[in-house]
Amino acid sequence: MTRVITEDYLSHLLHAREPFSHKNDFGNALLVAGSRGMMGAALLSARACMRSGVGLLTVRVPRCGYEIMQLGIPEAKCETDNRTDYHTHIEWHSGIDAVAIGPGLGLNEETQDAFINLLHHGLSTPGLPDPALILDADALNILSLHPQLFDKLPKDTILTPHPGEAKRLLTASGCGNCLVMAMKYNVVVILKDHYTNIHLPDGNIFRNENFGNAGMAVGGSGDTLTGILLGLRAQGYSAQDASILGVSLHAMAADLAIERGGQSEESLLPSDITAWLGAAFKEL
Repeated sequence: MTRVITEDYLSHLLHAREPFSHKNDFGNALLVAGSRGMMGAALLSARACMRSGVGLLTVRVPRCGYEIMQLGIPEAKCETDNRTDYHTHIEWHSGIDAVAIGPGLGLNEETQDAFINLLHHGLSTPGLPDPALILDADALNILSLHPQLFDKLPKDTILTPHPGEAKRLLTASGCGNCLVMAMKYNVVVILKDHYTNIHLPDGNIFRNENFGNAGMAVGGSGDTLTGILLGLRAQGYSAQDASILGVSLHAMAADLAIERGGQSEESLLPSDITAWLGAAFKEL
C-alpha cells in the first residue's frame, strides 16, 4: 500500500522534549564521511545532524578534514583516521546510538576494505544494543560493488539512494525494485526523487508529494538528509518514523527557505535547508 505523507500524520510522529533534559537524553551519533576534496559533504551532513536535535555528534574524517570540521562545526567532536586523504578504518567507541556512513567517503580500495570488514564483523559492542545504521552515497556504491554484503545489512538499516545509485543497488542485489529490496533484506529504502518514496520492509510505501521543490536538485541535498536521519535515529526514532519525518522535514525546510527566506529554486543551497530546519520543526 502507498500512503501520501501529510502534515497531520507528521505532527503525531514528533517526540516532545521534557523541560528538564540532558544532552545524553537525545542520543550519541557518529558520522563517517569525507575524503580529500569532499569534506564539504561531511560538513553539510554534520550541520544538519546537529540541527535535527541530536544530543552528541562525533564526526570521523581523514586527517585532512580535521581543521575543516573543528572550524566548520565546533558543536561536534572530531576524530580522524590514520590516513590523510581517505578512510582506512571505520570504528567507534561504545555508547553510539546511530551511525551514518557515506557522504564524501570516496571509493579508495582501503576504504572499501574498511566498510566490508565493518559489515562482516557487525556493529555490536558486547553488552550494548547495536547502533542504528544509515548508508548513503559512496557507502551505497561500495555495497553495489560487493553484493555479498547485502545479507550482512543489520535489520532496519536505512539506505538513501538517488535513482542512479538505486539502479546499481538493484542490479547488484538482483531485486526488481526498491520495495522488493526493502522486504528481502529487512531494510528501509528511501528513493530520493521528485516525489521521494520510502519503502518499508512490511511492504508499505510512504510517498512525499506535499513538500519540497526543484531547488533541492543540487549537490549536497542528500548529504543534508543523511544528517537529519542520523540525528533522528540517534534520538530513538524508529527507522520508519525517522525516514518519514526526516524526508518531510528536509523538504519542508526547503519550501520555507523559498517562501520565507527569500531564496528561489535557482538559488537554494543545502545549507539553506539546514538553516530552515528549525522553522520546519515549528510547523509540526
